Amino acid sequence: MSTDALRDDLATVLARARERSLALTECVDEGELIAQHSPLMSPLVWDLAHIGNQEELWLVRDVGGREPVRRDIDELYDAFKHARADRPALPLLDPAQARGYVAQVREKAWDVLDRSPLRGRPLEHDGFAFAMIAQHEQQHDETMLATHQLRSGAPVLAAEPVPPAIDTAVPDEVVVPAGAFTMGTSTDPWALDNERPAHRVEVPTFALDAAPVTNGQYLQFIGDGGYRRPELWSERGWRHRQSAALVAPQFWERDTSGDWWRRAFGVRAPVAPDRPVVHVSYFEADAYARWAGKRLPTEAEWEKAARWDPRTGTSHRFPWGDEEPTDEHANLGQRHLEPAPVGAYPAGRSPLGVHQLIGDVWEWTSSDFLPYPGFSAFPYREYSEVFLGGDYKVLRGGSFGTDPVACRGTFRNWDHPVRRQIFAGFRCARDVSE
Repeated sequence: MSTDALRDDLATVLARARERSLALTECVDEGELIAQHSPLMSPLVWDLAHIGNQEELWLVRDVGGREPVRRDIDELYDAFKHARADRPALPLLDPAQARGYVAQVREKAWDVLDRSPLRGRPLEHDGFAFAMIAQHEQQHDETMLATHQLRSGAPVLAAEPVPPAIDTAVPDEVVVPAGAFTMGTSTDPWALDNERPAHRVEVPTFALDAAPVTNGQYLQFIGDGGYRRPELWSERGWRHRQSAALVAPQFWERDTSGDWWRRAFGVRAPVAPDRPVVHVSYFEADAYARWAGKRLPTEAEWEKAARWDPRTGTSHRFPWGDEEPTDEHANLGQRHLEPAPVGAYPAGRSPLGVHQLIGDVWEWTSSDFLPYPGFSAFPYREYSEVFLGGDYKVLRGGSFGTDPVACRGTFRNWDHPVRRQIFAGFRCARDVSE
């Protein structure tokens, strides 16, 4: 790719992220921007200014070598200095100040992008720093979208309806044959440090659900007493189920007639049986898998099913190949505000016939968040390294709220196994005798 084309691509992903950030913060009034809608989340205005601060730190100061715009607010917007629950009490920029700050930083960042050779030192090579900032902003946009889901009040977001199922004959599962494949990447220029380096992984034969577990399937688990049967849960999971009084996915409620309803972004609607279940914790996913006589896949299994092409023996960036996602491939980018029905994206299936591995819902795996062999933190420890080996499970694949720039077959997300406010679902796997 020429330098001019690369510069255009970087400008596109940066502009797209900023358009989304502003849309997520301009649809509510100032009171809602500064409010904390859940102790799990920051006020929306904190996220907005934090986005600007990271852009200032990396693009304006580091890459551009410019004078600071607001050095005095660095500590306020350092995610490791203050817990989310404590951020409303900080002397944060008010909404008007936050908007002015991110706009001022972006003007300087555009000039830095225009002047950068996009070559040379690793931070600038192939535009990595600019892509990293676009991914960071989109990750916070997805976090802000989750905050919108947690807020009460009238709906403020709108999106087009999800497409119908096109493939109505999606199989129950697909067998993935034994063998080694290349996991991770050493060549994707915008991949983040925890996706690196590429390495060979041997995976035994296993079967994987051809689609994410649906609401209809999950309703069978509930109806069979899934939340009342401790033998289906891990010891720790059962303790959490009891202490948190879990009886269904988050945002579900049952009416007096026994029908289940789901609230999404202020809209209450019947639970749609053909959509992937969302807002379940790792512990709930693990219990369902045990109820179904299966298990959750490891992240190596998930990635092999998503990237490995048995015809060539090579690993692609996405299930459908190496080209960037389109509207026909996956439900990404907040184009819709919910998961799409199983079978809605046949163009996005993998060569093995696995559907909807990208988009719709983040998928819990059984794997802890650990470094790959040869891992090296870059360009800062706080993105991945400080979380490695902690109480985190890996999620894969992205959700309807994930932008394509922050989603690929190697992308690794992680969270605590109790978390439900994220747009997470799952699919099951099982061992296959060879």
